[in-house]
Amino acid sequence: MQIQESGEMYLETILILSAKLPFVRSVDICEYMGYSKPSVSRAVGLLKSGGLIAVDGNGHITLTQDGRKYAEKIYERHTILTELLTTIGVGRETAATDACKIEHVISDETFAALKKYLKKP
Repeated sequence: MQIQESGEMYLETILILSAKLPFVRSVDICEYMGYSKPSVSRAVGLLKSGGLIAVDGNGHITLTQDGRKYAEKIYERHTILTELLTTIGVGRETAATDACKIEHVISDETFAALKKYLKKP
């Protein structure tokens, strides 16, 4: 399944917020990402129709099994790339910002090679 970068960002945000909050609502996503309510509503609708999230009657948003798998993949890329960049001397904030950009375009093959390289003694 191919998801646009913005969709990946929303999934990652929902994953992060679900670890911090008892439940995630659209307003929480708006606040975290700094996006407008209409933008978030549209994205939530697309992710829901794609089977990546579920929204209950109270507006609580949860990741489906497929959504969680995808979100965890993106989040892993973000954390490992941030770690790699800080290891080579990039400041933490810049590393996190750059990792956020790279995580969406790096191939699975290249990312797997980076992970393997980082695990070498």
